[in-house]
Amino acid sequence: MQNFKRFDMHAHVLCRAGFRRRWGGLRSPCFDPWRQSGVPGRREPSRTYRKRAMIRIIFPLLVSIATLFAGAAAAQGVQLADDAPDSYTVVKGDTLWGISGRFLKQPWRWPEVWRFNRDQIRNPHLIYPGQVILLDRSGPWLTVGRRVGSRDEKLFPQVYSESGTQPVPSIPLHVIDPFLTRPLIVDGARIANSATIVATETSRVYTGTGDTVFAKNVREGVDSWQIYRPARALHDPVTQELLGYEAEYLGSARVTERGNPTTLEILNANEEIGVGDLMVPSEPPSVFSYAPHAPEQAVEGRVVSIYRGVTETGRLHVVALGAGAQQGVERGHVLALYRNRGVAEYKDDQGRESFQLPEKRYGLVFVFRVFDRISYGLIMETDGQVSIGDSIRKP
Repeated sequence: MQNFKRFDMHAHVLCRAGFRRRWGGLRSPCFDPWRQSGVPGRREPSRTYRKRAMIRIIFPLLVSIATLFAGAAAAQGVQLADDAPDSYTVVKGDTLWGISGRFLKQPWRWPEVWRFNRDQIRNPHLIYPGQVILLDRSGPWLTVGRRVGSRDEKLFPQVYSESGTQPVPSIPLHVIDPFLTRPLIVDGARIANSATIVATETSRVYTGTGDTVFAKNVREGVDSWQIYRPARALHDPVTQELLGYEAEYLGSARVTERGNPTTLEILNANEEIGVGDLMVPSEPPSVFSYAPHAPEQAVEGRVVSIYRGVTETGRLHVVALGAGAQQGVERGHVLALYRNRGVAEYKDDQGRESFQLPEKRYGLVFVFRVFDRISYGLIMETDGQVSIGDSIRKP
């Protein structure tokens, strides 16, 4: 009798949803998906209803299984660090690269263990001091949690609103901060659209902090400006193709009076500033918290310049790379460094032979700023000196 009541209740629900039901021995306009089983006091669902119910159960199950296998495939080949912890509490001074290295042998595979989609990878990945990173070794997967007493607890995504707390940066900010907002690469079009200092107060040749300068082509509505000088041309080390001009940052200025020319006060000066120097609008500071990740497509380029004009450098130094947005490079990309071993000459009784020696992979560079044909990166790992002309590729 209980079964009959349960099935009859479902029949009412189906009827209210627009189905038809049978009353007594006559067919009413309501269809009955139930039939007598032949056993007194019992009713069974019809074959059609059983099929529909089974589909409703099996289809979500298949979707879940497919999602699970897809996620497992994405993380396939990810190697955990030898001493990867089950959890790690983020502290001030950490970087996404450093945290990733605690868990993974290949830090650039960070998005795979977080199950990022393509759009999420291109956005800042905000992790804050005090949060706990939890490792699920079955994937492996990483999640953000919190510490409750002596145990860790998983958290759902949430907005972190603690006053004054800054998210963890991708790489050490004290190294790259001067490069995040200053004009680094300029081309002919940007030079042509720049404002120009046309005079200094009291006709001084060079000025410094607190002095007044006058400029033309100062855009309306923009009060903060950066002053620069096109320093040198950057060429591809192999083809000698011009890639752009590296700008020398001189200082910053603020508009004090509009006119033609416009009057500005120099707020700070790294170098002496004079007539003919150029200006571009200041860029607002931004948080650099992009997850380290490998490019989706192949990338080919070379180290074209080392900051401060030296020919060799090492870990945690900034280099300019001969690949930019036009080649698909974006912020957060990790590229492998390869050393050109050159050509070896071999001579014996049979004559002379030349052999192009294979390149050696020796380090990693983290891209933090991208222009059309040039990008800037920080050397994160290296087992030797980084030299101009070394190759960069997808790791």
